[in-house]
Amino acid sequence: MTRSELVALLSDEFGQLPHRDVELAVRAMLEAMGDALAEGHRIEIRGFGSFSVTQRPSRVGRNPRSGEQVTVPEKRVPHFKPGKALREAVDAADTAG
Repeated sequence: MTRSELVALLSDEFGQLPHRDVELAVRAMLEAMGDALAEGHRIEIRGFGSFSVTQRPSRVGRNPRSGEQVTVPEKRVPHFKPGKALREAVDAADTAG
């Protein structure tokens, strides 16, 4: 599902809200989540999951074309851990289909 599909779904679900307001709300929510993760905060949405930032250490990799060793610097990456309700819903949908 893309952001525009999410906005369309929410607009249909909440017909009293104009499409533009739903789009602004979705954009603001995603922007706030991105800003929080960029600052190193953890986001927890009960029943859905949690987002956090993990630190990947530097390592030695290989250039696939030439085979030469390349140093990959350390970096911070976002990580998502699904909640129990989401895991069970996905599993139930998978076994039902």
